[in-house]
Amino acid sequence: MIKGLYRSASGMIPHVKMQEITANNLANASAPGFKRDMLFVKELSKAQAKNYPTKSDWETPMIDQVYTDYDQGMLDKTENPLDLAIEGDGFFSLELEDGALALSRNGSFTVDQSGYLVNSEGHRVLGDGGPINVGQGEVSISETGQVEVDESLVGNIRIVMVADPKLLNKIGMTEFLAPENVEPLSAKGFSIKQGYLETSNVNVIKEMVNMVISYRNFESDAQAVKAQDESLEKLINNVGRSK
Repeated sequence: MIKGLYRSASGMIPHVKMQEITANNLANASAPGFKRDMLFVKELSKAQAKNYPTKSDWETPMIDQVYTDYDQGMLDKTENPLDLAIEGDGFFSLELEDGALALSRNGSFTVDQSGYLVNSEGHRVLGDGGPINVGQGEVSISETGQVEVDESLVGNIRIVMVADPKLLNKIGMTEFLAPENVEPLSAKGFSIKQGYLETSNVNVIKEMVNMVISYRNFESDAQAVKAQDESLEKLINNVGRSK
């Protein structure tokens, strides 16, 4: 009976995390370039469990891993010349405050006071030769990423990719960092669409259904815990009376 109690309680833990992930996906459903997160859960065998640490002695050892779905979202026409969308594989290259390289599919850009093309976090968009400065002129960007200001070439937007996107670490809502041992490569076969934004790849209806299913499963495990706890209480009380 105790074993069943522990197993039911352990089963509740992934559903709590699933609720958090789904809520975050829904909260960012309207964020351009947002990639939804998903949860992978696997119960370990007895042999595997010996080498897998748990937070509590009563937990059933399980692997629960959050991963990102990089499927492309729809392209939404905005007519804003500083809004860019990547059709195909690849990420925009951004320079963080510490000089590190961040990757993003969010092409909602503006021009800062110094004339540099930046995202909503103030991170500068990188070209092949460094941050791109467009000043205050009329910006035109080709499908290959060439940036012209008042018909003069000022740079080429750097679009990169990694061999295995699963290795990327999400920071914030729409930015990713590559591990130190992973070198981003120049992307191929992409097309940049000026005046468009890539929407998130969150399916709101599907996420809400997943949330309901996860909550119902959590409730079922909670009811199982309650039922076994009540049975255990009756057993202890009956043993006490028989003495």
